[in-house]
Amino acid sequence: MKVLKVLAQQAFSLGAQELQLQAWGGTAGRLYSVGLDLAALDTRIVVKLPITDAGVEAAGLLRSQGVRLTLTGVYTAHQAFTAMAAKADYAAPYLGRMNDAGKNGRGEIVSMQQMIDAMGSSMRLLVASVRSPEDIVALASRGCDTFTISPQCADQLFGEPMTWQAAQQFERDAASLGAS
Repeated sequence: MKVLKVLAQQAFSLGAQELQLQAWGGTAGRLYSVGLDLAALDTRIVVKLPITDAGVEAAGLLRSQGVRLTLTGVYTAHQAFTAMAAKADYAAPYLGRMNDAGKNGRGEIVSMQQMIDAMGSSMRLLVASVRSPEDIVALASRGCDTFTISPQCADQLFGEPMTWQAAQQFERDAASLGAS
């Protein structure tokens, strides 16, 4: 826990608004105990739990203590429904892994978001395993607003060649007008 406390302090000092930390332990009791310890590190911690029987049971116990929760490892819309029923703040589907398994990841996540919207739930999807800016755009256009992305995907967000060409042309134009 000491290492995680230092990590949390560093994240918050860099401007993070919240930090998601996953609990561990094979039983509901252990997940609950670790989840309480994680939540005690800082009020901005969101405890992640797997969407297993033990994870959902621990979620109910933690929720009764006011702990903010993410149910993770979500691969189907019915699991997102379960996360909503457990009053999770977030459900975390793994887009890339869904696609790797031959599923239509985007389609399944859109179904999840439509269900959340239709039911008026405040739960948000934390879309993980995102591998391209196109995935972000496709899902954002359908209401998803929270993503975890790799450094490579982040680089792609700024890697549009036409943008770089336009910026370089602006700098040349400014220099030709005497800007320094």
